[in-house]
Amino acid sequence: MISTPGSHSGGPETGRPANGPTIDTDLRLLFHRLNNQLGIILAHAELLEAKSADDTNRARAAQLVSSALDAMGTAKSIRQITEPGLAGS
Repeated sequence: MISTPGSHSGGPETGRPANGPTIDTDLRLLFHRLNNQLGIILAHAELLEAKSADDTNRARAAQLVSSALDAMGTAKSIRQITEPGLAGS
C-alpha cells in the first residue's frame, strides 16, 4: 500500500513522527516484558545462590545473578536510547 497525504497516522502533515505512537507503545510493552522476564531469572538465580549446598554451585549461581543484573542494565540503556524522555526511569 502506498501512503498518500492524510492517509497515515504520522509524518510531517500531523507534526508527529512517522513511526507514531503505536511503535512507542509496542517498544514500551516489549521493554516491560523483557524487564519482567529478567526479573524472574534474577529471582531464580538468587534462590539458587541462597540454597546451594556447596561453593561451586554457589559461585555458578552468583554468576547467573551478575549476568541477569548486567542484562537488566543493558535493557535499561537501550530503552534510554530509544526513548530519551524516560532517562530517569
